[in-house]
Amino acid sequence: MATYALTDKAIVLKPEDDVAVAKAELPAGTVLEDGSTPIEVRAAIKPGHKVARRSVRSGDPVRRYGQVIGFATEAIAVGDHVHTHNLGIGDLSADRYEVGVDVRPVEPYPADTMRYFDGYKRDDGRVGTRNYVAIISGVNCSASVSQFVKDKFRDVTKEYPKVDGVLAITHKSGCGTKLFGEDHVALQRVLAGYAKHPNVAGYILIGLGCETNQAAVMIDRQKMSVPGHPERKPFLVNIQEAGGIRKTVERAAAEAAKLLPLANDVTRTKQPISEICLATNCGGSDANSGMTANPALGWAVDELVRYGGTGVLAETPEIYGAEHLLIRRAINEDVAKKLIDRYKWWEWYCRGIEAMDNNPAPGNKAGGITTVFEKSLGGVTKGGTTPMMDVFMYGEPITTRGFVFMDTPGHDPVSITGLVAGGCNLICFTTGRGSVFGCKPVPSIKLATNSLMYRHMEEDMDINCGVILEGTPLPVVGRQIFEEIIAVASGKPSKSELSGVGEEEFAPWIIGPVM
Repeated sequence: MATYALTDKAIVLKPEDDVAVAKAELPAGTVLEDGSTPIEVRAAIKPGHKVARRSVRSGDPVRRYGQVIGFATEAIAVGDHVHTHNLGIGDLSADRYEVGVDVRPVEPYPADTMRYFDGYKRDDGRVGTRNYVAIISGVNCSASVSQFVKDKFRDVTKEYPKVDGVLAITHKSGCGTKLFGEDHVALQRVLAGYAKHPNVAGYILIGLGCETNQAAVMIDRQKMSVPGHPERKPFLVNIQEAGGIRKTVERAAAEAAKLLPLANDVTRTKQPISEICLATNCGGSDANSGMTANPALGWAVDELVRYGGTGVLAETPEIYGAEHLLIRRAINEDVAKKLIDRYKWWEWYCRGIEAMDNNPAPGNKAGGITTVFEKSLGGVTKGGTTPMMDVFMYGEPITTRGFVFMDTPGHDPVSITGLVAGGCNLICFTTGRGSVFGCKPVPSIKLATNSLMYRHMEEDMDINCGVILEGTPLPVVGRQIFEEIIAVASGKPSKSELSGVGEEEFAPWIIGPVM
């Protein structure tokens, strides 16, 4: 019977934790010395899965991260495998919301130590990390036509080397919804956010003509204009008015062609990293996510905030059970109430279908994550430790610097679509199972949570955070992420960009019924 020190084979994050997370396969019968207490492993445990350090009665809470990750659904003995067969969620204490108790003033770096990146300074003062021309479809009925227009500009970089490409922004919505209802307004906000994005040098709009989301109305309500010319409205063509597909494509392509030399007439210039607005997201998480990539990304977010930049956490249903930690960081009651109100809305939204509990996904569970509480407690670490300055609605323009939160679903493309619409000009995406997410017009930096997956999918992963499990200090990896943020913001292609992915991931949140 092999005997090891617990810390040689598993990770304990907090002394009060009831479980340890296996770093390697633990055969049944293995003995782990937990201080003076021996733990005999009672069943084979895979890497990333949990072994009980203490016995827990049925119905009692189980802790990891020093927080409740669930409640025992049966008695758990020391050495048991703790997972979905004996752990579930339950009601958390209603008095756990303590506003602002963890707020600590941010110590900004002196102005003369500012770091810089090479970015595209736009006329409105914002700074882009990429330089695209966009063909924006107002409704699904004009999506194919928008793609046909884009297809006429497949290799623009030969003639226009400063243009990253022509991008078709298409989707499956724009009709069959309540006029100016929550769905419609959110779609307008997202489309306008992409049109106005600092990574978009110019755009045109294509509609059908009879849809709910009338592009001409959206232009007025969202104050859309020609970039650099706020007094001029953008080019709009409707298929029905133009006389059909061919005529629309010809007119739209002619207008798009006029934008290319204008987009090419810009140059990257030295810009302070305070102009970086960083979206954080995770997908295909595993039990390592909350110990490696997520907290390392949180370290980089803290660093960016100290330089005056912005880090944005999102995925509201995947912070469920950890939202109290954000409320403890809220700068005031108003900011805390914004977040609490969003959770009340989500509980109403998911009523009757147990959607908030139907998480994590099968891949998350295979990687060792048992409950949504456990997933959330790992996910929230992406947001670092600085005060939460504000909370934004889905796709709402992000106007507050520092660490902020945006209300989005957890589904990766829908979440990041809202973040990009809000103005994020860079994405850091953590993954344990191996997501290959990309998101034009914004580069996506992929952070692997474990070395095995990183080596297996190295062509798609930008940074291996799994080295933290092998002894590399977390701040060293956080610094590596931070430097990669600056490099990619300055034009270094991310792995997803090199693979050419990112155009199909535009997915506005369809909030209500489709009628």
